[in-house]
Amino acid sequence: MREKDEYALVLDYLPYGYPLEGKMNPIVQAIGEKYFSLLELVPSRGMTFNLQEKVYIGPNKRDKIYFIRGRLATNKLTETAKIQLQEFVKKVVAEQEKKYLDFFNTAQAINTRLHRIELLPGFGKKHTNEIIKIREEKPFESFDDIRERAPGLPDPQRAIEKRIIEEILESPRQRLFVI
Repeated sequence: MREKDEYALVLDYLPYGYPLEGKMNPIVQAIGEKYFSLLELVPSRGMTFNLQEKVYIGPNKRDKIYFIRGRLATNKLTETAKIQLQEFVKKVVAEQEKKYLDFFNTAQAINTRLHRIELLPGFGKKHTNEIIKIREEKPFESFDDIRERAPGLPDPQRAIEKRIIEEILESPRQRLFVI
């Protein structure tokens, strides 16, 4: 069973629904706050929404959301929603830096040929081996610490952000951060 989010952030609000569908039902495109699930929400009558607004979608009485229509297909994401998604991911990675740092400090090999760090955009075997060697001396304390101790690496924070967005939009076989 998949974990369910209690709260979602509004990525876009379409008061007249999707333009090409013919139906005029309002739709909220949102992302689950904890598990990063893209959701299509049907608002309660008369409600309006702001971008990045936090709305309750849990099992109890919801004040602004009538029901969850289901998962949002990535091809239905509006341009506004895509921009908001990037902003959301950037904010989450910055706020939860410790969690993502632990990834660099503890990531293990998936099998004999592939390491978890190699799944990050821009990180190949050379960068992965450099990180493993450096972290053995002393664990990383911040993204800035990684940048200072391994100057030739791609930006670790941006790499994490790109990987999360890739996992949300493309559903790769190996997942690191999105359940």
